[in-house]
Amino acid sequence: MSVLVYVEQVDGKFKKSVFEAVSYAKAIADHQNTNLTAVSIGNVEDSELKSLGNYGASKVLSVSNEQLKDFINQAYASIIAEAAKAESANIVVLSNSFTGKGLAPRVAVKLQAGLIDGAVELPNLEGGKFLVKKTAFSGKAFAITELLSENKVIALNPNAFGVKENATDASIEIFSPTVKSTDFNAIVKEIVRATNKVSLPDAELVVSAGRGLKGPENWGMIEELANLLGAATACSKPVSDADWRPHSEHVGQTGIAISPNLYIAIGISGAIQHLAGVSSSKVIVVINKDPEAPFFKVADYGIVGDAFEVVPKLIEALKSHKG
Repeated sequence: MSVLVYVEQVDGKFKKSVFEAVSYAKAIADHQNTNLTAVSIGNVEDSELKSLGNYGASKVLSVSNEQLKDFINQAYASIIAEAAKAESANIVVLSNSFTGKGLAPRVAVKLQAGLIDGAVELPNLEGGKFLVKKTAFSGKAFAITELLSENKVIALNPNAFGVKENATDASIEIFSPTVKSTDFNAIVKEIVRATNKVSLPDAELVVSAGRGLKGPENWGMIEELANLLGAATACSKPVSDADWRPHSEHVGQTGIAISPNLYIAIGISGAIQHLAGVSSSKVIVVINKDPEAPFFKVADYGIVGDAFEVVPKLIEALKSHKG
């Protein structure tokens, strides 16, 4: 038996969340005293594939096909499942990213495997059990789940497990799976990604704002603060609904769920729906002029004050520090 990790590429490159997933899978493989194989789908150069060896992958299966250059959920799931069977892998790991959330259950069904989505720690294998800690109730709690099936699929939350170097000379093999025509019943015609921005799901630092900013014309200071920190920008649902900010920045239960190392919430009251998408953040800082705002109950640090007074002072302090 072995461990397989799916490595998602974006424009031929791997993001930090991929290296986290490889590091996580390698730790499991070491505990099982077995090898780690990675499977990559899409056009990725050999040098990029080789980089996976830095984090413990001993073999990389490369699937390069013009028909598969863009993400197709059903087809990608079939390929990952076939790769797992070819490698006799009873554990499949992938990142719990936007695409991972769609792939994990499909792969689990194809392998008749138990599924853990939103894993935040390595499995506890004491006493012959396979216990995994995961997020539950939209990130408001944690659950310890036991997988009893022989085959297992684990989707790791981004930023939940650090990138750990484990230098290995990874071999690259061309993998040519059999893909059924029915796997292409739904085709992605085009993927448009925001450029020159930090991706929200992968961001370690996020600066977010809500209706307390009063209007889209005041977002300049939010973007300036984010740029100084090297952070992604986000917003609450009412802000995106009002078209003050694009819907791609909406974080919360009905938006994007994130788990950055630092989440700064400015002028956001902290409704339960918003908290559901950001409560996995390691550190939460809240800036709000209402001392009774619900967000303060879950914040690690809070500033009671007007955002239009506090944020400029933060920007000034950061500029002085960098200077």
